[in-house]
Amino acid sequence: MTAAVAFDTLGALPAVSLAEMDQRAALQCRFDRKYLLPAGDAHRLLTELAPVARVLEIDGTRHFTYESLYLDTPDLVSYLRTAYRHRRRFKIRTRTYVDSGSCWLEAKVPGPRGSTIKYRTPHVPGQPHPTDTGLAFLDEVFARHGLSPTARAGLTPVLRTAYLRFALLMPGDSRVTVDTDLRWIADGRELRLPGVAIVETKTGSAAAEADRRLWRRGHRPVAISKYATGLAALRADLPAAPWRRVLRQHFTLSREDLLHG
Repeated sequence: MTAAVAFDTLGALPAVSLAEMDQRAALQCRFDRKYLLPAGDAHRLLTELAPVARVLEIDGTRHFTYESLYLDTPDLVSYLRTAYRHRRRFKIRTRTYVDSGSCWLEAKVPGPRGSTIKYRTPHVPGQPHPTDTGLAFLDEVFARHGLSPTARAGLTPVLRTAYLRFALLMPGDSRVTVDTDLRWIADGRELRLPGVAIVETKTGSAAAEADRRLWRRGHRPVAISKYATGLAALRADLPAAPWRRVLRQHFTLSREDLLHG
């Protein structure tokens, strides 16, 4: 059963525009909680939230294709700082909204009390490297957060991801995103998670209604980063302590198979 069929409940929900979503729940500084669960459980969550949820709709589309290209240095400074929970870690990617053709260069850094701060600037679609304007943007973000610009020296594409996403606006201006048809591609190898959904709640601080409903069903937040966990799954030579349980329980190909395959 495809993701589009599994989530046909989306068609019955009232819509929210991108402008209103950004106005009410942009949450550039936010608390993210991520859950990995069977797509059927994600569909049940959608059904439970439907009476109070509104779904993002753009030009009549409610289920969107995302592609992200993660950038790192030749010695994987971004990955390793994340793996070792370095205080001055960062993540850099380009994100393409395939349905609209728009593209952004994005940087994420840790915020206060466990939050995440995201910055973004327009980027040229199909361009795998930051432009001079993009590098200036990254330098500004790094300077604001006490990161040395040398930490991002030699940025190059490392991992590509692709997935389907829909987004809900919830009471209290929290957001819920559900990602399915997950794919990771690096060094000519591809990893898929069929039948699995990543549900992410994005709130200002307190847990949202979606969190409480997931907890009641026995689901708990997991440590997963599309970049770091995906790269760890594809490269068994990398340290992966923060994501070991997720890799063991949810990823269909073992890291050992990938290393020796």
